[in-house]
Amino acid sequence: MLRTHTCGELRIEHINESVTLCGWVQKVRDKGGMLWVDLRDRYGITQLLFEEGSTAEELLTTARSLGREFVIKASGVVTERYAKNENIATGDIEIKVESLDILNASEVPPFIIEDKTDGGEDLRMKYRYLDLRRNEVREKLQLRSRLAIATRNYLANEGFIEVETPVLIKSTPEGARDFVVPSRMNPGEFYALPQSPQTFKQLLMVSGLDRYFQIVKCFRDEDLRADRQPEFTQIDCEMAFVTREDILGMFEQMVRSLFKEIKGIEFTEFPMMTYAEAMKRYGSDKPDIRFEMEFVELNEVARNKGFNVFDQAELVVGICAKGCAEYTRKQLDALTDFVRRPQIGAKGLVYAKCNADGSFKSSVDKFYNQEDLKTWAEAAGAQSGDLLLVLSGKTNQVRKQLNELRLHLGTELGLRDNDVYKPLWVVDFPLLELDEETGQYHAMHHPFTSPKKEDFDMLDESPGEVRANAYDMVINGVEIGGGSIRIHDRATQQLMFKHLGFTEDEAKAQFGFLMDAFEYGAPPHGGIAFGFDRLCAMFGGTESIRDYIAFPKNTSGRDVMIDSPSPIAEEQLVELGVKLR
Repeated sequence: MLRTHTCGELRIEHINESVTLCGWVQKVRDKGGMLWVDLRDRYGITQLLFEEGSTAEELLTTARSLGREFVIKASGVVTERYAKNENIATGDIEIKVESLDILNASEVPPFIIEDKTDGGEDLRMKYRYLDLRRNEVREKLQLRSRLAIATRNYLANEGFIEVETPVLIKSTPEGARDFVVPSRMNPGEFYALPQSPQTFKQLLMVSGLDRYFQIVKCFRDEDLRADRQPEFTQIDCEMAFVTREDILGMFEQMVRSLFKEIKGIEFTEFPMMTYAEAMKRYGSDKPDIRFEMEFVELNEVARNKGFNVFDQAELVVGICAKGCAEYTRKQLDALTDFVRRPQIGAKGLVYAKCNADGSFKSSVDKFYNQEDLKTWAEAAGAQSGDLLLVLSGKTNQVRKQLNELRLHLGTELGLRDNDVYKPLWVVDFPLLELDEETGQYHAMHHPFTSPKKEDFDMLDESPGEVRANAYDMVINGVEIGGGSIRIHDRATQQLMFKHLGFTEDEAKAQFGFLMDAFEYGAPPHGGIAFGFDRLCAMFGGTESIRDYIAFPKNTSGRDVMIDSPSPIAEEQLVELGVKLR
Protein backbone atom coordinates (compact mmCIF):
# COMPACT_ATOMS: atom_id res chain seq x y z
CA MET A 1 0.00 0.00 0.00
CA LEU A 2 1.24 3.47 -0.84
CA ARG A 3 -0.36 4.90 2.30
CA THR A 4 -0.41 3.98 5.98
CA HIS A 5 -3.66 5.80 6.81
CA THR A 6 -6.60 7.46 5.08
CA CYS A 7 -7.29 11.20 5.13
CA GLY A 8 -10.17 10.76 7.56
CA GLU A 9 -8.49 8.46 10.05
CA LEU A 10 -5.92 10.38 12.12
CA ARG A 11 -6.79 11.79 15.57
CA ILE A 12 -5.08 13.40 18.56
CA GLU A 13 -3.91 9.98 19.80
CA HIS A 14 -1.78 9.59 16.66
CA ILE A 15 0.49 12.56 17.56
CA ASN A 16 4.21 11.88 16.94
CA GLU A 17 3.46 8.93 14.63
CA SER A 18 5.12 8.83 11.21
CA VAL A 19 2.46 8.39 8.54
CA THR A 20 1.99 8.41 4.77
CA LEU A 21 -1.18 9.74 3.15
CA CYS A 22 -2.36 9.73 -0.47
CA GLY A 23 -5.13 11.74 -2.04
CA TRP A 24 -6.24 14.76 -4.04
CA VAL A 25 -5.32 18.36 -3.30
CA GLN A 26 -8.47 20.16 -2.21
CA LYS A 27 -6.93 23.55 -1.46
CA VAL A 28 -3.51 25.23 -1.06
CA ARG A 29 -3.05 28.20 1.32
CA ASP A 30 0.32 29.95 1.04
CA LYS A 31 1.05 32.58 3.73
CA GLY A 32 4.69 33.05 2.77
CA GLY A 33 6.42 31.60 5.80
CA MET A 34 3.89 28.77 6.10
CA LEU A 35 1.97 26.76 3.55
CA TRP A 36 -0.98 24.45 4.19
CA VAL A 37 -2.44 21.86 1.84
CA ASP A 38 -5.85 20.23 2.41
CA LEU A 39 -5.51 16.63 1.23
CA ARG A 40 -8.74 14.75 0.44
CA ASP A 41 -9.76 11.18 -0.18
CA ARG A 42 -13.15 9.48 0.15
CA TYR A 43 -12.68 9.18 3.92
CA GLY A 44 -12.08 12.83 4.77
CA ILE A 45 -9.59 15.73 4.71
CA THR A 46 -6.25 16.08 6.49
CA GLN A 47 -4.21 19.27 6.64
CA LEU A 48 -0.54 19.12 5.57
CA LEU A 49 1.93 21.68 6.94
CA PHE A 50 5.04 23.08 5.22
CA GLU A 51 7.07 25.65 7.18
CA GLU A 52 10.03 27.75 6.06
CA GLY A 53 13.07 27.06 8.20
CA SER A 54 12.07 23.51 9.10
CA THR A 55 10.86 22.21 5.71
CA ALA A 56 13.49 21.60 3.04
CA GLU A 57 13.53 24.30 0.34
CA GLU A 58 13.09 21.75 -2.42
CA LEU A 59 10.03 20.37 -0.64
CA LEU A 60 8.54 23.86 -0.28
CA THR A 61 9.06 24.49 -4.00
CA THR A 62 7.24 21.26 -4.86
CA ALA A 63 4.39 22.14 -2.48
CA ARG A 64 4.00 25.57 -4.06
CA SER A 65 3.64 23.93 -7.50
CA LEU A 66 0.57 21.96 -6.43
CA GLY A 67 -2.77 22.73 -8.03
CA ARG A 68 -6.31 21.66 -7.25
CA GLU A 69 -6.94 17.92 -7.77
CA PHE A 70 -3.25 17.00 -8.06
CA VAL A 71 -2.77 13.43 -6.82
CA ILE A 72 0.01 13.32 -4.24
CA LYS A 73 1.70 11.14 -1.62
CA ALA A 74 2.87 12.90 1.55
CA SER A 75 4.85 11.45 4.44
CA GLY A 76 5.52 13.12 7.77
CA VAL A 77 4.79 13.29 11.49
CA VAL A 78 1.38 13.86 13.08
CA THR A 79 1.36 17.04 15.18
CA GLU A 80 -1.31 18.92 17.12
CA ARG A 81 -2.87 21.82 15.27
CA TYR A 82 -2.53 25.27 16.76
CA ALA A 83 -5.85 26.46 15.24
CA LYS A 84 -8.20 23.51 15.44
CA ASN A 85 -11.04 22.93 12.95
CA GLU A 86 -14.19 21.56 14.59
CA ASN A 87 -15.88 21.08 11.20
CA ILE A 88 -13.79 18.05 10.20
CA ALA A 89 -13.02 14.83 12.07
CA THR A 90 -9.25 15.33 11.69
CA GLY A 91 -9.42 18.95 12.82
CA ASP A 92 -7.22 18.45 15.91
CA ILE A 93 -4.13 17.39 14.00
CA GLU A 94 -2.00 18.12 10.93
CA ILE A 95 0.94 16.44 9.21
CA LYS A 96 4.34 18.11 9.29
CA VAL A 97 5.48 16.93 5.86
CA GLU A 98 8.95 15.40 5.40
CA SER A 99 8.56 14.05 1.86
CA LEU A 100 6.18 14.79 -1.01
CA ASP A 101 5.60 12.99 -4.32
CA ILE A 102 3.35 14.19 -7.12
CA LEU A 103 1.70 11.00 -8.38
CA ASN A 104 -0.24 12.80 -11.10
CA ALA A 105 -0.84 16.43 -12.03
CA SER A 106 -4.31 17.72 -12.89
CA GLU A 107 -5.85 20.24 -15.23
CA VAL A 108 -7.90 22.92 -13.49
CA PRO A 109 -11.25 21.18 -12.95
CA PRO A 110 -14.29 22.68 -14.74
CA PHE A 111 -16.09 23.22 -11.41
CA ILE A 112 -15.21 23.39 -7.73
CA ILE A 113 -15.11 19.93 -6.20
CA GLU A 114 -16.69 20.80 -2.87
CA ASP A 115 -20.12 20.31 -1.28
CA LYS A 116 -21.23 23.73 -2.53
CA THR A 117 -20.04 23.59 -6.10
CA ASP A 118 -20.32 26.18 -8.87
CA GLY A 119 -21.08 23.54 -11.51
CA GLY A 120 -24.52 23.20 -13.06
CA GLU A 121 -26.13 19.77 -13.48
CA ASP A 122 -25.27 19.41 -17.20
CA LEU A 123 -21.62 20.27 -16.58
CA ARG A 124 -21.38 17.92 -13.61
CA MET A 125 -22.97 15.09 -15.63
CA LYS A 126 -20.42 15.61 -18.41
CA TYR A 127 -17.62 15.28 -15.86
CA ARG A 128 -19.41 12.79 -13.63
CA TYR A 129 -16.13 11.15 -12.57
CA LEU A 130 -15.19 14.50 -10.98
CA ASP A 131 -18.64 15.04 -9.49
CA LEU A 132 -18.29 11.66 -7.75
CA ARG A 133 -15.37 13.06 -5.75
CA ARG A 134 -17.74 15.43 -3.94
CA ASN A 135 -18.88 14.33 -0.48
CA GLU A 136 -22.54 14.95 -1.24
CA VAL A 137 -22.53 12.62 -4.24
CA ARG A 138 -20.19 10.00 -2.82
CA GLU A 139 -22.28 9.69 0.35
CA LYS A 140 -25.33 8.84 -1.78
CA LEU A 141 -23.44 5.98 -3.42
CA GLN A 142 -22.24 4.81 -0.01
CA LEU A 143 -25.88 4.78 1.16
CA ARG A 144 -26.78 2.73 -1.91
CA SER A 145 -24.01 0.24 -1.12
CA ARG A 146 -25.09 -0.11 2.52
CA LEU A 147 -28.70 -0.63 1.46
CA ALA A 148 -27.72 -3.34 -1.04
CA ILE A 149 -25.57 -5.17 1.51
CA ALA A 150 -28.28 -4.99 4.18
CA THR A 151 -30.86 -6.31 1.68
CA ARG A 152 -28.63 -9.22 0.67
CA ASN A 153 -27.91 -10.08 4.30
CA TYR A 154 -31.60 -10.07 5.24
CA LEU A 155 -32.67 -12.24 2.32
CA ALA A 156 -29.73 -14.65 2.69
CA ASN A 157 -30.60 -15.10 6.37
CA GLU A 158 -34.18 -15.93 5.33
CA GLY A 159 -33.00 -18.71 3.00
CA PHE A 160 -33.23 -16.89 -0.33
CA ILE A 161 -30.89 -17.92 -3.16
CA GLU A 162 -29.45 -15.20 -5.39
CA VAL A 163 -29.76 -16.23 -9.04
CA GLU A 164 -28.74 -14.21 -12.10
CA THR A 165 -31.22 -14.35 -14.97
CA PRO A 166 -30.45 -13.58 -18.65
CA VAL A 167 -30.07 -10.04 -19.97
CA LEU A 168 -30.59 -10.98 -23.63
CA ILE A 169 -34.15 -12.31 -23.73
CA LYS A 170 -37.26 -12.39 -25.91
CA SER A 171 -39.38 -9.30 -26.46
CA THR A 172 -42.66 -9.62 -24.53
CA PRO A 173 -45.49 -7.16 -23.85
CA GLU A 174 -45.02 -5.91 -20.27
CA GLY A 175 -46.47 -2.41 -20.50
CA ALA A 176 -43.47 -0.42 -21.73
CA ARG A 177 -41.35 -0.47 -24.87
CA ASP A 178 -38.45 -2.88 -25.04
CA PHE A 179 -34.89 -2.00 -25.90
CA VAL A 180 -34.00 -4.41 -28.70
CA VAL A 181 -30.62 -5.86 -29.71
CA PRO A 182 -30.06 -7.24 -33.24
CA SER A 183 -28.54 -10.72 -33.48
CA ARG A 184 -25.62 -11.04 -35.89
CA MET A 185 -25.79 -14.86 -35.92
CA ASN A 186 -29.55 -14.85 -36.53
CA PRO A 187 -30.12 -12.20 -39.22
CA GLY A 188 -33.44 -10.36 -38.96
CA GLU A 189 -34.02 -11.51 -35.39
CA PHE A 190 -33.64 -9.54 -32.17
CA TYR A 191 -33.07 -9.98 -28.49
CA ALA A 192 -34.76 -7.64 -25.99
CA LEU A 193 -33.33 -6.29 -22.76
CA PRO A 194 -35.54 -7.37 -19.83
CA GLN A 195 -38.11 -5.00 -18.36
CA SER A 196 -38.05 -7.42 -15.42
CA PRO A 197 -37.00 -11.05 -14.83
CA GLN A 198 -40.67 -11.97 -14.35
CA THR A 199 -40.98 -15.17 -16.39
CA PHE A 200 -37.54 -16.43 -15.37
CA LYS A 201 -38.25 -16.10 -11.65
CA GLN A 202 -41.50 -18.01 -12.15
CA LEU A 203 -39.57 -20.72 -13.96
CA LEU A 204 -37.18 -20.85 -10.99
CA MET A 205 -40.17 -21.64 -8.79
CA VAL A 206 -41.08 -24.50 -11.15
CA SER A 207 -37.43 -25.58 -10.82
CA GLY A 208 -37.84 -26.02 -7.08
CA LEU A 209 -35.81 -22.99 -5.96
CA ASP A 210 -38.52 -21.90 -3.59
CA ARG A 211 -36.89 -18.64 -2.43
CA TYR A 212 -35.16 -16.54 -5.10
CA PHE A 213 -33.84 -13.00 -5.15
CA GLN A 214 -31.72 -10.81 -7.37
CA ILE A 215 -30.61 -7.19 -7.30
CA VAL A 216 -31.02 -6.81 -11.02
CA LYS A 217 -30.74 -4.29 -13.85
CA CYS A 218 -33.94 -3.77 -15.85
CA PHE A 219 -34.59 -1.71 -18.97
CA ARG A 220 -37.60 0.24 -20.23
CA ASP A 221 -37.70 2.52 -23.24
CA GLU A 222 -40.09 5.09 -21.80
CA ASP A 223 -40.31 8.82 -21.24
CA LEU A 224 -38.13 9.90 -18.35
CA ARG A 225 -38.58 12.02 -15.22
CA ALA A 226 -36.88 12.43 -11.85
CA ASP A 227 -37.83 8.94 -10.64
CA ARG A 228 -37.28 7.09 -13.94
CA GLN A 229 -34.22 5.97 -15.89
CA PRO A 230 -34.01 3.82 -19.03
CA GLU A 231 -31.96 1.35 -16.98
CA PHE A 232 -32.86 0.88 -13.34
CA THR A 233 -32.34 -1.60 -10.53
CA GLN A 234 -34.87 -3.84 -8.79
CA ILE A 235 -34.76 -6.01 -5.70
CA ASP A 236 -36.54 -8.90 -7.39
CA CYS A 237 -37.94 -11.71 -5.23
CA GLU A 238 -40.13 -14.80 -5.60
CA MET A 239 -41.38 -17.46 -3.16
CA ALA A 240 -43.16 -20.80 -3.64
CA PHE A 241 -45.81 -22.47 -1.46
CA VAL A 242 -46.97 -19.14 -0.01
CA THR A 243 -50.07 -17.03 0.40
CA ARG A 244 -50.31 -13.27 0.02
CA GLU A 245 -49.99 -12.87 3.79
CA ASP A 246 -46.71 -14.82 3.81
CA ILE A 247 -45.20 -12.47 1.24
CA LEU A 248 -46.48 -9.33 2.94
CA GLY A 249 -45.08 -10.50 6.25
CA MET A 250 -41.67 -11.39 4.81
CA PHE A 251 -41.11 -8.12 2.98
CA GLU A 252 -42.74 -5.87 5.53
CA GLN A 253 -40.15 -7.25 7.93
CA MET A 254 -37.39 -6.67 5.37
CA VAL A 255 -38.30 -3.00 5.04
CA ARG A 256 -38.59 -2.66 8.81
CA SER A 257 -35.11 -4.20 9.10
CA LEU A 258 -33.61 -1.85 6.48
CA PHE A 259 -35.05 1.28 8.10
CA LYS A 260 -33.83 0.18 11.52
CA GLU A 261 -30.32 -0.70 10.31
CA ILE A 262 -29.75 2.20 7.91
CA LYS A 263 -31.74 5.03 9.50
CA GLY A 264 -32.36 3.89 13.07
CA ILE A 265 -36.14 4.15 12.54
CA GLU A 266 -38.68 1.61 13.77
CA PHE A 267 -42.19 1.56 12.29
CA THR A 268 -44.95 1.30 14.87
CA GLU A 269 -47.65 0.72 12.26
CA PHE A 270 -47.74 -0.83 8.79
CA PRO A 271 -51.41 -0.51 7.78
CA MET A 272 -53.22 -2.12 4.86
CA MET A 273 -55.75 -0.46 2.56
CA THR A 274 -57.66 -1.78 -0.43
CA TYR A 275 -57.28 -0.10 -3.81
CA ALA A 276 -60.96 0.93 -3.75
CA GLU A 277 -60.54 2.50 -0.30
CA ALA A 278 -57.35 4.33 -1.33
CA MET A 279 -59.02 5.82 -4.40
CA LYS A 280 -62.09 6.90 -2.41
CA ARG A 281 -60.14 8.43 0.49
CA TYR A 282 -57.14 9.87 -1.37
CA GLY A 283 -57.77 9.63 -5.13
CA SER A 284 -54.52 7.68 -5.55
CA ASP A 285 -53.36 4.07 -5.43
CA LYS A 286 -50.20 5.32 -3.69
CA PRO A 287 -51.55 7.75 -1.08
CA ASP A 288 -49.28 9.85 1.10
CA ILE A 289 -50.65 9.21 4.59
CA ARG A 290 -48.18 11.47 6.44
CA PHE A 291 -51.03 13.97 6.65
CA GLU A 292 -54.83 13.76 6.78
CA MET A 293 -56.87 15.92 4.42
CA GLU A 294 -58.91 12.91 3.30
CA PHE A 295 -61.52 13.23 0.56
CA VAL A 296 -65.12 14.01 1.54
CA GLU A 297 -67.83 13.11 -0.98
CA LEU A 298 -70.44 15.88 -1.07
CA ASN A 299 -72.97 14.63 -3.64
CA GLU A 300 -75.83 14.43 -1.14
CA VAL A 301 -75.32 17.91 0.30
CA ALA A 302 -74.08 19.85 -2.73
CA ARG A 303 -76.18 18.71 -5.69
CA ASN A 304 -79.71 19.74 -6.69
CA LYS A 305 -79.28 23.33 -5.52
CA GLY A 306 -79.29 24.94 -8.96
CA PHE A 307 -75.51 24.98 -9.41
CA ASN A 308 -75.16 23.14 -12.72
CA VAL A 309 -71.44 22.42 -12.32
CA PHE A 310 -72.27 20.23 -9.32
CA ASP A 311 -75.73 19.06 -10.44
CA GLN A 312 -74.36 17.54 -13.65
CA ALA A 313 -71.23 16.04 -12.06
CA GLU A 314 -70.77 12.34 -11.42
CA LEU A 315 -68.90 13.18 -8.22
CA VAL A 316 -68.59 16.26 -6.02
CA VAL A 317 -65.66 15.82 -3.67
CA GLY A 318 -63.59 18.05 -1.41
CA ILE A 319 -60.82 18.28 1.14
CA CYS A 320 -60.59 20.25 4.39
CA ALA A 321 -57.45 22.34 4.83
CA LYS A 322 -57.14 22.90 8.58
CA GLY A 323 -56.49 26.48 9.66
CA CYS A 324 -56.53 27.90 6.13
CA ALA A 325 -59.69 30.03 6.25
CA GLU A 326 -57.48 33.13 6.28
CA TYR A 327 -56.22 32.39 2.76
CA THR A 328 -56.31 35.57 0.68
CA ARG A 329 -57.98 35.90 -2.69
CA LYS A 330 -54.51 35.80 -4.25
CA GLN A 331 -53.72 32.50 -2.55
CA LEU A 332 -57.07 31.02 -3.58
CA ASP A 333 -56.55 32.17 -7.17
CA ALA A 334 -53.13 30.48 -7.14
CA LEU A 335 -54.76 27.19 -6.08
CA THR A 336 -57.36 27.60 -8.85
CA ASP A 337 -54.60 28.22 -11.39
CA PHE A 338 -52.82 25.11 -10.11
CA VAL A 339 -55.77 22.77 -10.74
CA ARG A 340 -56.39 24.39 -14.15
CA ARG A 341 -52.91 23.47 -15.37
CA PRO A 342 -53.15 21.24 -18.47
CA GLN A 343 -51.48 18.30 -16.72
CA ILE A 344 -54.22 18.39 -14.04
CA GLY A 345 -57.12 19.52 -16.18
CA ALA A 346 -59.77 20.83 -13.75
CA LYS A 347 -62.02 23.60 -15.07
CA GLY A 348 -62.19 25.44 -11.76
CA LEU A 349 -62.15 25.23 -7.98
CA VAL A 350 -64.88 25.96 -5.44
CA TYR A 351 -63.95 27.08 -1.92
CA ALA A 352 -65.84 27.59 1.32
CA LYS A 353 -64.30 29.35 4.33
CA CYS A 354 -65.37 28.47 7.86
CA ASN A 355 -64.95 31.84 9.53
CA ALA A 356 -63.95 32.28 13.17
CA ASP A 357 -67.35 33.82 14.02
CA GLY A 358 -69.18 30.68 12.84
CA SER A 359 -70.28 32.16 9.49
CA PHE A 360 -69.33 30.84 6.06
CA LYS A 361 -68.04 32.48 2.91
CA SER A 362 -67.82 30.61 -0.39
CA SER A 363 -67.19 31.22 -4.06
CA VAL A 364 -70.73 29.92 -4.77
CA ASP A 365 -72.76 31.99 -2.27
CA LYS A 366 -75.22 32.70 -5.09
CA PHE A 367 -76.39 29.06 -4.93
CA TYR A 368 -75.77 28.03 -1.33
CA ASN A 369 -76.95 29.72 1.86
CA GLN A 370 -75.34 29.61 5.30
CA GLU A 371 -77.25 26.47 6.30
CA ASP A 372 -76.13 24.66 3.13
CA LEU A 373 -72.49 25.56 3.76
CA LYS A 374 -72.81 24.48 7.38
CA THR A 375 -73.94 21.07 6.10
CA TRP A 376 -70.81 20.92 3.91
CA ALA A 377 -68.64 21.73 6.90
CA GLU A 378 -70.31 19.08 9.05
CA ALA A 379 -69.85 16.46 6.34
CA ALA A 380 -66.15 17.35 6.09
CA GLY A 381 -65.56 17.63 9.84
CA ALA A 382 -64.50 21.25 9.32
CA GLN A 383 -64.13 23.62 12.26
CA SER A 384 -63.91 27.41 12.54
CA GLY A 385 -60.78 28.58 10.73
CA ASP A 386 -60.78 25.72 8.19
CA LEU A 387 -61.03 25.92 4.40
CA LEU A 388 -63.00 23.56 2.15
CA LEU A 389 -61.75 23.06 -1.42
CA VAL A 390 -64.14 21.27 -3.79
CA LEU A 391 -63.87 19.80 -7.30
CA SER A 392 -66.44 18.00 -9.42
CA GLY A 393 -66.63 15.92 -12.59
CA LYS A 394 -66.25 12.30 -13.69
CA THR A 395 -65.34 10.13 -10.71
CA ASN A 396 -61.94 8.80 -11.77
CA GLN A 397 -60.87 12.08 -13.31
CA VAL A 398 -61.87 14.34 -10.43
CA ARG A 399 -60.28 12.05 -7.85
CA LYS A 400 -56.94 12.29 -9.64
CA GLN A 401 -57.28 16.08 -9.85
CA LEU A 402 -58.08 16.44 -6.17
CA ASN A 403 -55.19 14.14 -5.28
CA GLU A 404 -52.81 16.53 -7.06
CA LEU A 405 -54.31 19.47 -5.17
CA ARG A 406 -54.05 17.60 -1.86
CA LEU A 407 -50.35 16.81 -2.42
CA HIS A 408 -49.65 20.39 -3.56
CA LEU A 409 -51.35 21.83 -0.50
CA GLY A 410 -49.63 19.33 1.78
CA THR A 411 -46.28 20.52 0.45
CA GLU A 412 -47.24 24.19 0.80
CA LEU A 413 -48.32 23.67 4.40
CA GLY A 414 -45.15 21.73 5.33
CA LEU A 415 -47.08 18.53 6.04
CA ARG A 416 -44.87 16.28 3.87
CA ASP A 417 -41.86 16.02 6.16
CA ASN A 418 -38.98 14.07 4.57
CA ASP A 419 -37.88 12.93 8.03
CA VAL A 420 -41.23 11.21 8.66
CA TYR A 421 -41.96 7.83 7.06
CA LYS A 422 -45.44 6.35 6.76
CA PRO A 423 -45.60 2.93 5.08
CA LEU A 424 -48.72 1.31 3.69
CA TRP A 425 -49.79 -1.84 1.85
CA VAL A 426 -52.32 -1.26 -0.94
CA VAL A 427 -54.07 -4.49 -1.95
CA ASP A 428 -56.89 -5.84 -4.15
CA PHE A 429 -56.14 -3.89 -7.32
CA PRO A 430 -58.33 -4.38 -10.37
CA LEU A 431 -57.01 -7.29 -12.40
CA LEU A 432 -57.75 -5.60 -15.73
CA GLU A 433 -57.98 -2.02 -16.99
CA LEU A 434 -60.18 -1.01 -19.90
CA ASP A 435 -58.60 1.15 -22.58
CA GLU A 436 -61.48 3.48 -23.46
CA GLU A 437 -59.99 4.26 -26.88
CA THR A 438 -59.55 0.67 -28.07
CA GLY A 439 -62.13 -1.04 -25.86
CA GLN A 440 -59.45 -3.61 -25.05
CA TYR A 441 -58.57 -4.78 -21.54
CA HIS A 442 -54.98 -4.60 -20.32
CA ALA A 443 -53.39 -6.22 -17.29
CA MET A 444 -53.06 -3.60 -14.56
CA HIS A 445 -49.85 -5.23 -13.33
CA HIS A 446 -48.81 -7.97 -15.79
CA PRO A 447 -50.52 -10.95 -17.45
CA PHE A 448 -49.23 -13.47 -14.88
CA THR A 449 -51.12 -11.96 -11.92
CA SER A 450 -53.68 -14.28 -10.38
CA PRO A 451 -57.27 -13.12 -9.87
CA LYS A 452 -58.67 -13.41 -6.36
CA LYS A 453 -60.35 -16.81 -5.95
CA GLU A 454 -63.70 -15.31 -4.97
CA ASP A 455 -63.76 -13.19 -8.18
CA PHE A 456 -62.70 -15.88 -10.60
CA ASP A 457 -66.24 -16.62 -11.81
CA MET A 458 -66.67 -12.97 -12.91
CA LEU A 459 -63.85 -13.15 -15.49
CA ASP A 460 -66.20 -13.90 -18.40
CA GLU A 461 -69.17 -11.68 -17.55
CA SER A 462 -67.61 -8.77 -15.63
CA PRO A 463 -63.85 -8.77 -16.26
CA GLY A 464 -63.49 -5.13 -15.16
CA GLU A 465 -64.77 -5.99 -11.66
CA VAL A 466 -62.32 -8.81 -11.02
CA ARG A 467 -59.77 -8.03 -8.31
CA ALA A 468 -56.15 -9.11 -8.58
CA ASN A 469 -54.31 -10.91 -5.83
CA ALA A 470 -51.81 -8.07 -6.06
CA TYR A 471 -50.20 -5.69 -3.60
CA ASP A 472 -48.05 -2.56 -3.59
CA MET A 473 -45.88 -1.21 -0.82
CA VAL A 474 -46.22 2.57 -0.60
CA ILE A 475 -44.13 4.89 1.57
CA ASN A 476 -44.86 8.63 1.70
CA GLY A 477 -46.86 8.54 -1.53
CA VAL A 478 -44.20 6.65 -3.48
CA GLU A 479 -44.68 3.12 -4.77
CA ILE A 480 -41.59 1.37 -3.42
CA GLY A 481 -42.50 -2.16 -4.46
CA GLY A 482 -45.23 -4.21 -6.00
CA GLY A 483 -46.08 -7.82 -6.67
CA SER A 484 -48.73 -10.49 -6.76
CA ILE A 485 -49.62 -14.10 -6.32
CA ARG A 486 -49.03 -15.62 -9.76
CA ILE A 487 -51.09 -17.84 -11.99
CA HIS A 488 -49.47 -21.30 -11.82
CA ASP A 489 -51.63 -23.47 -14.08
CA ARG A 490 -51.93 -23.55 -17.85
CA ALA A 491 -55.73 -23.30 -18.08
CA THR A 492 -55.96 -20.13 -16.00
CA GLN A 493 -53.03 -18.56 -17.83
CA GLN A 494 -54.65 -19.31 -21.21
CA LEU A 495 -57.91 -17.76 -19.97
CA MET A 496 -56.02 -14.64 -18.86
CA PHE A 497 -54.36 -14.32 -22.28
CA LYS A 498 -57.77 -14.67 -23.90
CA HIS A 499 -59.18 -11.74 -21.91
CA LEU A 500 -56.12 -9.68 -22.86
CA GLY A 501 -56.88 -10.20 -26.53
CA PHE A 502 -54.22 -12.81 -27.36
CA THR A 503 -55.10 -15.49 -29.88
CA GLU A 504 -53.99 -19.01 -28.98
CA ASP A 505 -51.19 -18.79 -31.53
CA GLU A 506 -50.01 -15.40 -30.20
CA ALA A 507 -50.02 -16.65 -26.62
CA LYS A 508 -48.09 -19.76 -27.61
CA ALA A 509 -45.53 -17.75 -29.61
CA GLN A 510 -44.96 -15.27 -26.78
CA PHE A 511 -45.29 -17.42 -23.68
CA GLY A 512 -45.51 -21.05 -24.77
CA PHE A 513 -42.38 -21.89 -22.76
CA LEU A 514 -44.05 -20.71 -19.54
CA MET A 515 -47.33 -22.51 -20.14
CA ASP A 516 -45.42 -25.68 -21.01
CA ALA A 517 -43.55 -25.37 -17.70
CA PHE A 518 -46.87 -25.19 -15.85
CA GLU A 519 -47.57 -28.75 -17.11
CA TYR A 520 -44.69 -30.12 -15.01
CA GLY A 521 -45.74 -29.54 -11.45
CA ALA A 522 -45.66 -25.77 -10.99
CA PRO A 523 -46.12 -24.87 -7.30
CA PRO A 524 -48.30 -22.00 -6.08
CA HIS A 525 -46.01 -18.98 -5.96
CA GLY A 526 -45.84 -15.22 -5.74
CA GLY A 527 -43.35 -12.43 -5.41
CA ILE A 528 -42.53 -8.79 -5.28
CA ALA A 529 -40.05 -6.35 -6.80
CA PHE A 530 -38.79 -3.20 -5.11
CA GLY A 531 -37.51 -0.19 -7.04
CA PHE A 532 -34.02 -0.11 -5.56
CA ASP A 533 -33.17 3.34 -6.95
CA ARG A 534 -36.40 4.78 -5.50
CA LEU A 535 -35.69 3.09 -2.18
CA CYS A 536 -32.24 4.70 -2.10
CA ALA A 537 -33.70 8.14 -2.87
CA MET A 538 -36.27 7.72 -0.10
CA PHE A 539 -33.63 6.71 2.44
CA GLY A 540 -31.61 9.75 1.33
CA GLY A 541 -34.58 12.11 1.64
CA THR A 542 -34.65 13.26 -2.00
CA GLU A 543 -36.88 12.68 -5.02
CA SER A 544 -34.41 12.24 -7.88
CA ILE A 545 -33.06 8.71 -8.34
CA ARG A 546 -30.27 10.06 -10.59
CA ASP A 547 -28.36 11.20 -7.49
CA TYR A 548 -28.04 7.57 -6.36
CA ILE A 549 -26.81 6.14 -9.67
CA ALA A 550 -23.08 6.35 -10.37
CA PHE A 551 -23.44 7.16 -14.07
CA PRO A 552 -27.05 8.17 -14.80
CA LYS A 553 -28.74 9.24 -18.02
CA ASN A 554 -30.31 12.69 -18.40
CA THR A 555 -34.01 13.33 -19.06
CA SER A 556 -33.43 12.67 -22.77
CA GLY A 557 -32.00 9.25 -22.01
CA ARG A 558 -28.45 10.36 -22.88
CA ASP A 559 -25.19 9.78 -21.10
CA VAL A 560 -23.52 13.11 -21.84
CA MET A 561 -20.22 11.94 -20.37
CA ILE A 562 -19.60 9.17 -22.93
CA ASP A 563 -21.97 10.67 -25.54
CA SER A 564 -24.35 7.75 -25.74
CA PRO A 565 -26.47 6.72 -27.58
CA SER A 566 -24.43 7.39 -30.70
CA PRO A 567 -24.32 6.27 -34.34
CA ILE A 568 -22.41 3.10 -35.18
CA ALA A 569 -20.39 2.32 -38.27
CA GLU A 570 -22.23 1.33 -41.44
CA GLU A 571 -20.20 -1.89 -41.56
CA GLN A 572 -21.63 -2.89 -38.17
CA LEU A 573 -25.19 -2.19 -39.34
CA VAL A 574 -24.64 -4.37 -42.39
CA GLU A 575 -23.08 -7.15 -40.30
CA LEU A 576 -26.06 -7.06 -37.94
CA GLY A 577 -28.50 -7.31 -40.85
CA VAL A 578 -30.07 -3.97 -39.92
CA LYS A 579 -28.96 -2.31 -43.15
CA LEU A 580 -28.37 -3.61 -46.67
CA ARG A 581 -25.13 -2.90 -48.44
